[in-house]
Amino acid sequence: MATHLNTSQLSSPTIPRAPTTDYDYGTNAALSEDDERPSARHSTRLKRELSARQVQMIAIAGTIGTGLFLGTGKSLAQGGPASMLICYGIIGFIVYVTLLLLGEMATQYPVAGSFNAYTTRFFSPGYGFALGWNYWFNDAVSVASDLTAAQLVLQYWTDSNAWVVSVVFWAFLVGVNAVHVRAYGELEYWLSSLKVVTVILFIIVGTFVNVGYNTEARVIGFQNWNIPGAPFVGGFGGFAKVFVTASYAFGGTESLGITAGETRNPSKNMPRVVKLVFWRILTFYILTILLIGLNVPWDYPNLSNRSTTTSPFTIVFQLAGSKLAASFMNSVILTSVLSAGNHALFAGTRVLHGLAVTSPRQAPEIFSRTTSSGIPIPALLMTSSISAICFLTSFVGSGELWGWLQNIVGVSNQIAWLSIGLSSWRFRKAWLNQGRTKEQLKFHASWTWPWGPPFVIIAVAILILAQGWSSLIPVFKPLEFVSFYIEIPIIIFMTALWILRSHRLRASSATGSAGDREPLLSGSKPPMLHRRAKFDLVDVDAVDLSVDEHEDEEEEGSDLGREKGRGLSGLLWKVYYWLV
Repeated sequence: MATHLNTSQLSSPTIPRAPTTDYDYGTNAALSEDDERPSARHSTRLKRELSARQVQMIAIAGTIGTGLFLGTGKSLAQGGPASMLICYGIIGFIVYVTLLLLGEMATQYPVAGSFNAYTTRFFSPGYGFALGWNYWFNDAVSVASDLTAAQLVLQYWTDSNAWVVSVVFWAFLVGVNAVHVRAYGELEYWLSSLKVVTVILFIIVGTFVNVGYNTEARVIGFQNWNIPGAPFVGGFGGFAKVFVTASYAFGGTESLGITAGETRNPSKNMPRVVKLVFWRILTFYILTILLIGLNVPWDYPNLSNRSTTTSPFTIVFQLAGSKLAASFMNSVILTSVLSAGNHALFAGTRVLHGLAVTSPRQAPEIFSRTTSSGIPIPALLMTSSISAICFLTSFVGSGELWGWLQNIVGVSNQIAWLSIGLSSWRFRKAWLNQGRTKEQLKFHASWTWPWGPPFVIIAVAILILAQGWSSLIPVFKPLEFVSFYIEIPIIIFMTALWILRSHRLRASSATGSAGDREPLLSGSKPPMLHRRAKFDLVDVDAVDLSVDEHEDEEEEGSDLGREKGRGLSGLLWKVYYWLV
């Protein structure tokens, strides 16, 4: 990955504070200091000490996790090989366009924080508030999903007391994230490296298995596409179900918006991230999905049922004729589950901390507190506590619970992509309405103008509404229906709650001054006061596009050589990074 980050020994920038009042973004309502300011007695700063080496590898392998190693088994069993390949391809294209839209905003306004900052700034403060909490919930449930997945992976060896591995992993992840951000970064670096090597190895082994180097010494080819039920399993309902598992697998690509504020020279490096890293990930996914569909029959025993799910990666290594290699692969998958949980816990903790330090505050003040080493312990404990739902496996079955959690996280990812489309639509409209041209953007994907945002909005909205078809027809399945659609009314409720709160504060405020406004993002110049349209929409003709605009800087050399030395050592590291 071409991103170079200058993250060593930096602390988070502080948002400039108005002397006496804060304002609700997008309203004229003055807010009281007691209501909005973190306590001065406690530290609220994070430490930006992830090295370039760590961030590069995390970005490459961050989305290669439980969804690919384990979720593909569920996709194959529910939809068949053709449904899986088509759905993953469609989701991959949607996510790529979404990433281009996010890249335009993140390059122009490279701020530290999640993409919900752009939603609040350009679309709707109320919806941005709901989106921030939804994304935190997404990460928190992802931790529970990964801990449940660990139980499923362990069942390859034993069925007894599988819940113990969840307890051990939970304690380990909380401990690592409570020590120092460098501890998280180093663990994630090596686990991410292992995931990349594993996927490359699987592609090589899977190709050989398909052309005849397997236990039966036969060319498999497309035979598994012609068995009864294949290549489309379960009709339209089975096809639609695969979309949510594919969305679960591709989740995390939008985290580009979280790292933008810590990227050196984003005008050059952010477009590289968008163009190169995602294509590497997409290549891994499409090749892997194709080989899984070719080599593993959709009706393979215990591929996916109420109690268990088997990784297609492990099955392919079994077909290669080595139980030892299959056990090794299963061990690697277990470490990837640990990596996915580690990443989700870290991201969820930072999102909750961010909600507590933004102005106006969107989460209780206690979650803004950090230790002297910059660890937000209250946010960490709150995020990790949600993972306790993984212990319900003893009542409903780990396979079924993991399926529900996968649905919730997958839909949450889709809501995030939909929100990026909405933000981009309003951002582009503001850009053009205020007399700027797309050529003036530091990065723009010209082939997505003007259809990109509408395409993402419409395509993702259709996915969200249609993918729960199987929970309604032919038999209504209440719990499955809830897992597909519960987040929609929650988002609507939280948006309405924020709008009502804003109206109440505005009504109780006697006056409001544009001069006291502070930027939502980490800039030093207050934006123009927003004139809101109906339903809490930001007025695109009034939003100040100069706030937080990035000033180009001189290109600096990579710190990779400084970290790993020069000469032969540096050359070997450069070759390694080129390979992955």
